[in-house]
Amino acid sequence: MPPAIPANVTPRLLEWAREQSGLPIEAVAKWLQVDAAKVKAWEHAEGKPTVRQTMSLAKLFRRPFGLFFLPEPPVVAPLAAEYRRLPGVKPGAESPEFRLAVRVMVERRELALELGPDAFPSFDLAARMSDGAITVSERIRAALGVSLETQTAWPDEWAAWRHWRGAVENIGALVFQFPKVPLTEIRGTALLHFPSPAIGINSKESAPGARVFTLMHELVHVVLARGRDEDVALREPRSEQAWLEVERFAEETASQILIPALGVDGAKKFLRRGNKGIATPVAQTLARAGRPLTQLVLEALDSNRITAVDASRFLDLRFDHFEALRAELAGKSAAAA
Repeated sequence: MPPAIPANVTPRLLEWAREQSGLPIEAVAKWLQVDAAKVKAWEHAEGKPTVRQTMSLAKLFRRPFGLFFLPEPPVVAPLAAEYRRLPGVKPGAESPEFRLAVRVMVERRELALELGPDAFPSFDLAARMSDGAITVSERIRAALGVSLETQTAWPDEWAAWRHWRGAVENIGALVFQFPKVPLTEIRGTALLHFPSPAIGINSKESAPGARVFTLMHELVHVVLARGRDEDVALREPRSEQAWLEVERFAEETASQILIPALGVDGAKKFLRRGNKGIATPVAQTLARAGRPLTQLVLEALDSNRITAVDASRFLDLRFDHFEALRAELAGKSAAAA
């Protein structure tokens, strides 16, 4: 066996990447199957990881391999300057799973704007809590353009989820899904950046009706932020009690958007849990990244603006699935979980 080759990494970059991920040294050591003391020594310039270990760290932290060789850590905004305030999530003390989910959302939003800066309508829907839940719900539903006749014609809850998601994307908000974050921590979040905000839905929620409700809940927060009645977690000045009032307003407004139009029987159907089933790789990609971003990536690939390797990385999908992905986007496949 050839000798292990040490990587000439910058110790401060190792520490920075770990801290940004929210992982303790012990978790990193377990991932690498080494002693925690060794990881700590690397961060203090006492020895170096091997090239293979550094590649493994890049995978764990979801960072480019070359990052660890920079002379200084990159300057990045705090995560709490990206997402809306969330009950029980303290800015700066987010779980590793949630930190990764937000980072991926930020990267996907930036990628979408880079590949298609003029591909999305400007999100101009705004409101304030003082407008009242019913007024705000009517404004949102009108902007989404979903009539009662259209809604009641959807064959099942998964069709409803796809149509509501498409309606939100049509008014200028990107919609992503993120995995691996416990539902007990968060069901959804939103990046309050305009003109193209982004909404993230926890894919651990197996019921399509619950996903729709979370989508509407997050949309209400985005609309309030557009009306300057809400701010990102880092700058949200309300007390905990006052913030709970905002959450209750979002819950009530989301209900008014969805349930009254369905009636009592429709409401019961909406709240019924669905069967998640097993999604194909293509369906998982469309669920995570959304159709607008996926389409932009394929168009960039076809025009040679990005490579096949880039496209696979952006969509987290093996290239041998791309033909099935194109067929799905063209409406030639019925698989759409």
